[in-house]
Amino acid sequence: MTRIALIAAAGLAVAGLAACSQKAQDETSEAANTTAADTEATMGAAVNDVDAATDNALGAAANSMNATGNSIGNATSHVGNGLDAAGNDIDPD
Repeated sequence: MTRIALIAAAGLAVAGLAACSQKAQDETSEAANTTAADTEATMGAAVNDVDAATDNALGAAANSMNATGNSIGNATSHVGNGLDAAGNDIDPD
C-alpha cells in the first residue's frame, strides 16, 4: 500500500513540476515578447530621431549653400558693376 501511495505522490509531484514548468515557460515567453515590443518601439523612435536630425542637417546645408550662391551672385554683380564703371572712366563714350 505504501508503494502505491509513494508512486501516486511521485506522479503528483511530476505533474506539479510539469505544470509549474509550463507556467514558467509562459511567463518567460511573455517577458520575451514584452522585451521585443519595447526594443521595437525604442528602435522605431531612434529611427524617427535620426530621420528628423538628417532632415534638419540637410535643410541647414541647403540653406547655407543657397546663401553662399546668393553671396557669389552679389559679388559677381559688384565686380561687374565695378568693371563697367572702370571702363566708363577709361573710355567715357
